[in-house]
Amino acid sequence: MVRGEWVKEGAVVIDCGINYVSDETKASRKRVVGDVHYSSAKERAGFITPVPGGVGPMTVAMLMENTVQSAQRFRLKGR
Repeated sequence: MVRGEWVKEGAVVIDCGINYVSDETKASRKRVVGDVHYSSAKERAGFITPVPGGVGPMTVAMLMENTVQSAQRFRLKGR
């Protein structure tokens, strides 16, 4: 886990990690967190992505873009 004091003042922090920690308040008894200690890092970072909900939507968008490009290449190659 990346601690907040390790983050340079004003840095952009993109947290791509996915980890599960115990949380008795959840039905599954666990919750998703990233690799960065969000509450301490947000005090120093200029921008920080949350987990969950940070880079996930971008990952899905890029997967869709790559799928469309692949289909287009496949279609053109078949002509």
